[in-house]
Amino acid sequence: MYSSWEIREVPLPKKVTRREAKQLLTELAEYGRWELVRTRIYPNGVKRMWVKKRIHKVERT
Repeated sequence: MYSSWEIREVPLPKKVTRREAKQLLTELAEYGRWELVRTRIYPNGVKRMWVKKRIHKVERT
């Protein structure tokens, strides 16, 4: 068995508040087992977050 990571980018428009972004990340973590890797807020207000999830692959014996 070995593990790898699936990484997904979550772009958010600038009208999304910090509270709404936190709620979205909480739901991703709780129900999808995603972990926050990086957050970036650009000068124009657009927010991008990267999340990762461990994928376990089982080798056939």
